[in-house]
Amino acid sequence: MKTAHELMITLARRHAFGDLAALVAAGAVPAGRAVPIGALCAFGQRVLELDAEDFGLPEAAGEVPADLLDRARSSRMPQSAAERPRGALATLRPAYALLLEVIEIHWRRREMAALAAAVHIAGEYLPALAWEPVLGHAADPEPLRTAVVGPGSYFGVPQPRTPDPVTGGRPERRCEHTQALQSAAGRALKVAGEPPSGWRAYLDRQHSQVARALGVCAVRCRTPCSVVTRLDAGTREALTDRCRLALEFTDGALVKLRHAAPVGHGFGVPSPDEVLDAWRRSRTSLARRPLGAAVLADDGYPLPGLPALFSAVAGAPVRPDTLLHDVADRIAAALD
Repeated sequence: MKTAHELMITLARRHAFGDLAALVAAGAVPAGRAVPIGALCAFGQRVLELDAEDFGLPEAAGEVPADLLDRARSSRMPQSAAERPRGALATLRPAYALLLEVIEIHWRRREMAALAAAVHIAGEYLPALAWEPVLGHAADPEPLRTAVVGPGSYFGVPQPRTPDPVTGGRPERRCEHTQALQSAAGRALKVAGEPPSGWRAYLDRQHSQVARALGVCAVRCRTPCSVVTRLDAGTREALTDRCRLALEFTDGALVKLRHAAPVGHGFGVPSPDEVLDAWRRSRTSLARRPLGAAVLADDGYPLPGLPALFSAVAGAPVRPDTLLHDVADRIAAALD
């Protein structure tokens, strides 16, 4: 039988921050340590839940160490157009490193619904990660405009969708974006001038669609406009290869598991075996693509090759973060 202290250490090591916070609030630790431990638990739970808009916010009595807060802020979505630093809009690499850590923790805890949600988030923004080496940022609306507008660009430009009133013929469409993607792209070009409420609404509903729109520009457009034709041949080829990997993953079997989980449209939760089988099928397909062979590496990760996939799409190494493990270590140290 474990003592109360040993149980709390175990909960910290299992990243059960919410359960541990409840014990702390119930008086399981001396009053002098309750505030800092409770703040660490609240911070860890927020990060584990990928509550990115609140990453790095001031905690109770400033009890969360600054180094942990700074690391979380690197994955934070800025909540206004003017907020500095830009966090995940400057670069998505820290966010994907954190996603890898979160997915690994949910796998170890056998929380497949939460794992499916994290994988789905990774898929939504992956095309923006692929564009990052070209743009110099992660599709941040403020500087994005200079990269995608200009002569010959149809990014965010409404396309004709009704028959010609004179001839009755089908309209000539020069852009492969759906109406939803086109609307999101158009909003991205002007949202930097909106108040914080409009900015947050854009992040909630349209920023991930802008990421997909950029992926479509690089891979699936039959009549490319100046968004991609302005790039030199080498840059464009590398971008296409990265975006093809990103879209293949986003449309693949692993990400689609989300629609069978409670966070999706069904009532089932995938089993670990179903997750592994879906990832096996995705890996097989991804490995056929340029840059995709790395996903077949047996790297010891619960979903083998997933870090290699993110690295290939990013064009730079992306390895699992240790932020949540470090939070657990700080809590354990405080309990001792």
